[in-house]
Amino acid sequence: MKAEQLLLYIPKLVPIKRYGRVKRVVGLLIESQGPESSIGDVCLIHAGQRRILAEVVGFKDENVMLMPYTNVKEIAPGSLVEATLKPLEVKVGESLIGQVVDAFGHPLNGGILPKRLTSVPTEQDPPNPLTRPPIVEPMEVGVKVIDSLLTIGKGQRVGIFAGSGVGKSTLLGMIARNTKADLNVIALIGERGREVREFIERDLGPEGLKRSIVVAATSDQPALMRIKGALTATAIAEYFRDRGMNVMLMMDSVTRVAMAQREVGLAIGEPPTTKGYTPSVFALLPKLLERTGTNEKGTITAFYTVLVDGDDMNEPIADTVRGILDGHIVLDRKLANQGQYPAVHVLKSVSRLMNHLVTDEHLEAASIIRNRLHTYIQSEDLIHIGAYKKGTSRDIDEAIQFYPSIIQFLKQSMYEQVSMKESVDQLINLSRKGG
Repeated sequence: MKAEQLLLYIPKLVPIKRYGRVKRVVGLLIESQGPESSIGDVCLIHAGQRRILAEVVGFKDENVMLMPYTNVKEIAPGSLVEATLKPLEVKVGESLIGQVVDAFGHPLNGGILPKRLTSVPTEQDPPNPLTRPPIVEPMEVGVKVIDSLLTIGKGQRVGIFAGSGVGKSTLLGMIARNTKADLNVIALIGERGREVREFIERDLGPEGLKRSIVVAATSDQPALMRIKGALTATAIAEYFRDRGMNVMLMMDSVTRVAMAQREVGLAIGEPPTTKGYTPSVFALLPKLLERTGTNEKGTITAFYTVLVDGDDMNEPIADTVRGILDGHIVLDRKLANQGQYPAVHVLKSVSRLMNHLVTDEHLEAASIIRNRLHTYIQSEDLIHIGAYKKGTSRDIDEAIQFYPSIIQFLKQSMYEQVSMKESVDQLINLSRKGG
């Protein structure tokens, strides 16, 4: 090997290895005497023949507090703890497209990572606000109700808010298959093990997987793995954004990331605040969500699902996420029970950038349809009990006349493909009737 090549390896060499010893394990937390390291650094715990990865999450007196990425069955008092002196990194590259990986970026089927991959840290800073180009171009997602009434821009970040079983995963699958983005990065965080394969095979399908990278961290895995799953997916999306691509990031769900951070926070002694969530949860959310969006090279358009307990839109995580993102889409259980899919409640949903992305004609048509929907819903009880007499109000008469057509327009079957142009044309035609 030539001297020039040897010189390249010198910065990578660690001349001194630092070690410590496990003192005790309490619940999720491992306390060790040493090694000298920093918050976020990865350590190796030597447990018999195994090397267990753990992350430095805090310090107590002169002891290091570690959280393992896997189970702690073989760890004993006195187990050797080796410092790596660097945070977790994952390998990323174009050959990863079409793969399903875990929070470490390793193939979930136990296969070997493809070659020609680049290592990137999972935790990175958001782009500088002054270097973010404004969002001026619509992103076609192939879902009629979103493209027409809740138009999304390239680089916009949107929350999908819903209770359990209302169709969040199905909607994400539709977006992944139909979107015009260059690449999908899909993070399945805290999902049931059964649902991961079902989502990949049924909701995403072979065609969707060909242009996607799926990161899965199931509910049975330690809290740190679920948090790292979200960070890994975001780092992968950032890698492709920095290569000039328009990336679609979908995370299901950000609520389970917050719950995992709550587990970590409570374990290291943070005080519980609103509904038991610790202060670090509300520090993590903006750091995670602000990493997506635009930069000077490319865009990450992001959809984050938020699981609302008991359909309560004002619970702490939903409220915090809604305040950070650039819009929210609310899925309504009542609409789902009526057979309206996707069950998007148009009047409760908003895209904060729609006014800057669409034509005046499109905006006027969306306003007319929203007004007709609102008028009908406001008068729905009177209409159903027969208390309303036709001719009393022209607006209500119009709303009653066109309500079935509007609901039919909002419906879309799971595998129905509709372009954005078709969606907008249908919306404008519908708005002109009776106008």
